[in-house]
Amino acid sequence: MNKLWYLSQINIMEELTMEDLQEIDRRAPMSETSKGTVISSPERPQRSLYLLKKGKVRLYKLNREGKEFTLGILGSGNFFGEVESFSTGTQDTYVETMEDSLLCVLNRKDFEEFMRERPQLAIKMVQVMTQRLREAEEMLETMAYGSVEKRLLHLLSKLAPNFGTKKGEYMEFDLRLSHQDLAAMIGATRETVSATISNLTRQGVIAKSSNKKMIRIHIEKMREAIDFG
Repeated sequence: MNKLWYLSQINIMEELTMEDLQEIDRRAPMSETSKGTVISSPERPQRSLYLLKKGKVRLYKLNREGKEFTLGILGSGNFFGEVESFSTGTQDTYVETMEDSLLCVLNRKDFEEFMRERPQLAIKMVQVMTQRLREAEEMLETMAYGSVEKRLLHLLSKLAPNFGTKKGEYMEFDLRLSHQDLAAMIGATRETVSATISNLTRQGVIAKSSNKKMIRIHIEKMREAIDFG
């Protein structure tokens, strides 16, 4: 598949014409990035806007003890980064690839020129950013006051719309996450997360899957556990 096809799949580009996509294709080089690459960090911020054509990236911060907590996971069709005239909120955040990914990079000058002539794209980006900031605030509040169980369920509930597939009463996630991965994402230990998942499995909130790294969760029971946890 060519670069233009990938560009056409990016959510914020859905209202653009083929000529617009060709213009982005001309301006923005595409790069392959391997799993586990830290693209940007508070110590090494990148002054560019990234369009995620294929793959997944995780946005996270570190607390005073050095533990990671996840603000969000972005999948194919999303964007992140910083330029002088526009911020996606990643300036003080680590951005790391969760799998091999394809990224398209726009520098400040090209981004500003492109946006100036396409106000519909600017409105779309503001809408996406508003939702992303709201979810980040909810996650930070849950991380500060919630139990490990509530933090885990809150994380899964936020991932469900973008990475889950509804199968009957269950949501099956298109994310291969180990207990250690989940622990790092909610600022807990692997042992505590394993014990929490075992407890949720006994309650019927989480169900076993033939693929050990595939998460299946009962939708209604998850909502009840979050509301009353």
